[in-house]
Amino acid sequence: MFKVEVETECGCFKRSDLVNGLEIESKDDALMKSIEMRDQMNNDFCGKHEFKVQEAGDKFVIAFQESTSNGCCGGGCGTH
Repeated sequence: MFKVEVETECGCFKRSDLVNGLEIESKDDALMKSIEMRDQMNNDFCGKHEFKVQEAGDKFVIAFQESTSNGCCGGGCGTH
C-alpha cells in the first residue's frame, strides 16, 4: 500500500472535497493521484501557496513549494 498525504492542510484544503491520507494499492496509481491532487490544489485554491509532490518511502507527500523569490521584484536587484 502507498499513501497520498497532504503535509499541511491549509484552509482551502479543509474546505475542499479532497481527502488526506488516501491509501492506494499501486505506486503508479498513488503517484498519479498525488499529481492530480497537486494540480487541483494549484489550480483551484486561492493562490497563496503553490504545492509540490515529494516521494518519501511508501508515501507521496503534497507539500508547500518553497518560494524561489528572495524578495526581489525581478528588476535585477543588486546587479547595478
